[in-house]
Amino acid sequence: MTATGAASLWLAGCGGGDGAGAPGAQARSVARELIAPRLLTVGKQQIAVYESGGSGPAVMLIHGNSSSAKIWQQTLGGELGRKYRLVAIDLPGHGASSDAAPEDRTAVYSIPGYAAVIRGVASQLSIENGVFVGWSLGGHAVMEASTQLGEAAGFMVFGAPPLPFPPAPDFGGAFLSASPLAFQKDLTLEEAREFVSTFLSPGAAVPDFLVDDALRTDGNARATVVTVPFSDEIVITSNMRQPFAILQGAREQIVNLAYLEKLAPSLPTLSQDHVELVADAGHALQWEQPARFDAQLDAFVTAVQAKPSTVVPSGEAAPS
Repeated sequence: MTATGAASLWLAGCGGGDGAGAPGAQARSVARELIAPRLLTVGKQQIAVYESGGSGPAVMLIHGNSSSAKIWQQTLGGELGRKYRLVAIDLPGHGASSDAAPEDRTAVYSIPGYAAVIRGVASQLSIENGVFVGWSLGGHAVMEASTQLGEAAGFMVFGAPPLPFPPAPDFGGAFLSASPLAFQKDLTLEEAREFVSTFLSPGAAVPDFLVDDALRTDGNARATVVTVPFSDEIVITSNMRQPFAILQGAREQIVNLAYLEKLAPSLPTLSQDHVELVADAGHALQWEQPARFDAQLDAFVTAVQAKPSTVVPSGEAAPS
C-alpha cells in the first residue's frame, strides 16, 4: 500500500473495540475534523503528523512495529483529543511517512533512529515539555529518546518491557511469545493477519486496518530493527527522574506481566508504584479498551502537570 493510500484509510477511520465492553465491540466514531495530518521533514525522512483539536498540555503518541498512528484514532477523536494537544506520528517506513533510502535503513530503522525522529518532531512542534507515550516498539523508542528529553513532563509505555543491553537469553523472560513474523521482511496477507492478531486479546476480531498497516510497512523496517544496538533500558528507567508509567493489558499475549512486576521495585519514579493493568485488553490496549486507556492517560497527564516542573539536563536521565 502506498503512503497516500495509508493516509486515505486514516481519514476514513476504521472499526474496533468501544472501550467499555468486550474486545471486538463496535468502536466509537472518529471525529475526522479534529485530525490535521501534515508532513514534517526530520533528517532525510518525511514524517506524517496527526494532531487533535485540543489546546491543553501536549501528549505525543508513538505506535509500534508494523502499525501506524491509526492505532490511536479513538483517543485522538475522543474527549482527550479535545482536552489535550495530542500528537501522533507515523514512524519512518510506516503509515504515511516515507521509507528510508537503502543506504539509510540501518540508521533509520532502529530504536535509536526512531528515538531521533521523536526528538525531531517534538523540537519542531515545541512540545519537548509534553508527555511521551509509546506502545510496543514505540515504547522502546520513547525510553531511548527519554535521555535527551530532559524537559518532558513524563513518560508512559505499554507493550514494551524495559530490556537490558546486550539482551539476556530469551530477553530474560520479558516476553510470553515472540512471533518471528514481527521481524520477517515480507508478509503474505495471511501472515500479516496472523501477526497482528497477537496485538489483541485471544480470539478478538482483527480490524482490517491493522492488516493494512502491516502490509504497508516497509519490510526492511521489520528485518533491520533487531540488528541495531540500543541503549540499556533497565539503566534508563532505573535512573529516570520524570514520572514513568507502565500499563499492561490483562489479556496480553506478548509481554510477560511477571517480568514487569519483578522489575517495578527498581523503578524510582514508577507511577502508582506498580504496573497498571487494563482489563479486557491485550497488547494494543488503547484500541481494545480506549475508554479505560484514556482514563489512565488522563489521570497520568493530570498528575504530572500538578508536580513541580523539573528539567533534567539531556543525557543525565540514564548515566553510563
